[in-house]
Amino acid sequence: MHEGHRQRILERFRQNEGSLQDHELLEILLFNAIPRKNTNEIAHNLIDTFGSLEGVFQADFDALVAVDGIGESTAAYLRCISLFYDRVKFGKGKTPELFSAEAFGAYLSERFSCLSDEVVEIYCLDAHNRIRFSKRFTSNQADKVRLAPEEVSKFIVGRHPYGLVLAHNHPKGSSNPSGSDDNFTAQIQMLCSINNIRLYDHLIVGEDGWYSYYLTGRMEEIKRAFSVQNIIGKRL
Repeated sequence: MHEGHRQRILERFRQNEGSLQDHELLEILLFNAIPRKNTNEIAHNLIDTFGSLEGVFQADFDALVAVDGIGESTAAYLRCISLFYDRVKFGKGKTPELFSAEAFGAYLSERFSCLSDEVVEIYCLDAHNRIRFSKRFTSNQADKVRLAPEEVSKFIVGRHPYGLVLAHNHPKGSSNPSGSDDNFTAQIQMLCSINNIRLYDHLIVGEDGWYSYYLTGRMEEIKRAFSVQNIIGKRL
């Protein structure tokens, strides 16, 4: 029964791949990882759990294994696809080789230009300002993205970067930071301070261009106010 269904959906894919829904594309992808089960139900389980295809491929190994029908080998398969995508998308020649606010502002302006939803991206840097990894977070909403400090903490603990760069967009507004942007930057600065990680910059891309907390001097102000060393020093 499953073989007949697989053949039919593969035939649809060959004839008109754009007509397939997200769960159907995921179902086909799972054919290779799960050869003898109904992957349609498993694909639905994954999207129901994580909200979207993007959510599925941003999920970590343990979260994937917790989904009904997903074993360790299938979780590893999905994580590998996600990592391949990240490495191709952020491969050499696409991002600036070394971080600088000027180069990154231009890069992000082009990168975010086609987006209609607000996203946050975190870039991990080594001690030589080289970008080693990045991850995008989104709520699939045009005017906001929810990213809890706990999510950032989990991300950096798994990566152990020397430094971080934050970036996000205002698809339908000015690049000037809002009060929420200031609060988020302060929260992440405190988190970085606790983990002995340097927060280099927070860049915002808007309809009018881009904004850098570092270039405007705001980054240093936030570091002075929200670092463990300074807070402890004031209390002593």
